[in-house]
Amino acid sequence: MVFNLSLLSVAVVSAGSAAAQTLTPLVEARLRHEHVEQDGLPDDADAVTVRVRAGLQARAGHWSALAEAQGNLAIVGTYYDGLGPATLRPQIGDPQNIALYRAQMQYRSDPLTVTAGRQRIQLDDERFVGAAAFRNNGQSFDAVRTELTPIKGVKADVTYAWGVRTVWGIDGAGARQQAVGGDNVFATLGVATPVGTLAGFAYLVDQDEAIVQGYRLSSQTYGARLAGSHGFGKATLAWTASHARQSDYHRNPNDYAADYWLADVGLDLAGPKLGVGYEVLGAGHGRSRGATLASFQTPLASVFKFQGWADKLTTTPADGIRDLYASAGWGWQQLGRLKAVSVQAVYHRFESDRPVRHYGNEIDLLAQARIGRTVASLRYADYRADRFATDTRKLWLQMDWTL
Repeated sequence: MVFNLSLLSVAVVSAGSAAAQTLTPLVEARLRHEHVEQDGLPDDADAVTVRVRAGLQARAGHWSALAEAQGNLAIVGTYYDGLGPATLRPQIGDPQNIALYRAQMQYRSDPLTVTAGRQRIQLDDERFVGAAAFRNNGQSFDAVRTELTPIKGVKADVTYAWGVRTVWGIDGAGARQQAVGGDNVFATLGVATPVGTLAGFAYLVDQDEAIVQGYRLSSQTYGARLAGSHGFGKATLAWTASHARQSDYHRNPNDYAADYWLADVGLDLAGPKLGVGYEVLGAGHGRSRGATLASFQTPLASVFKFQGWADKLTTTPADGIRDLYASAGWGWQQLGRLKAVSVQAVYHRFESDRPVRHYGNEIDLLAQARIGRTVASLRYADYRADRFATDTRKLWLQMDWTL
């Protein structure tokens, strides 16, 4: 199925001008400085980038149409953007880009929502399918998505996506394509229970282009997830548990099966916040034991959110990953003119899944606050290698403004 971008753009604009009851402008901007020091490379990387998104949404009754473009400009570009020959500087995955980010039409009613076109999709915690919002170019999908709530407490969510628009932008090439085609299916069924929402899921990922890792990122994943919370006065206890089984799919030449496990608990004391968790992306078992990309993979996830911000484990190694992590922080609703102020520290201990050996440790720090329409943040990551990758330190200064 081929996505005709020009026809959909015309449809969006036409729907907005002909039938709109409301028109809403969409404008957001991001200014960021990212600095990276990586052992083994003689030069540091510095990226000062400006990302702008602008568009328009038109609504008429149950119908809406949306078109949004994005552009990323490197004001300071002394970094390797992940495209072309590797340089002597660390990689920062924000290549310069200008593209249509979203172009969608949507029908929304109480029980049913159907969205067609280029869209942003964020399922559950984005561990398997997400928008990669931290990267400037983001990730979107050419897809049809149906969300149905037939009765209270039950929701079915099914997506067919024939294209994945990657974070590599219009100059994407080789294994890092601008877009990856394939017959992807994402399906979840969630039911509210007294202990949280229990959801079953199936993710059929079809990376149907030989140049993208020789089809080795195509997989089928089936599993379940329980997520809930409970208040105790001013305190809130939240928990998540998940298990999934993944195996090769479609043209994937590997023959493997691998497991995923997650247990996460967080406590919010109306100020202080504590958390602990354990996540396992297992090593594969089968004829491709120990082979590249035969461990549990999540190529469509918002990978920055998981296993440390230093991005050392965005692709699961052949021997899998065990991530034991703990966090502590504090939040304030307002401090002077600043609102939604928070600080956080996270510690990760990374090990392989088979055989068990220590990969390394990481400390992540974050401070952020909002003033008016602007959110400012200061972020730091320090990965200390033992038996995987190299020592890496990253620093981000970022400002996000939304209309």
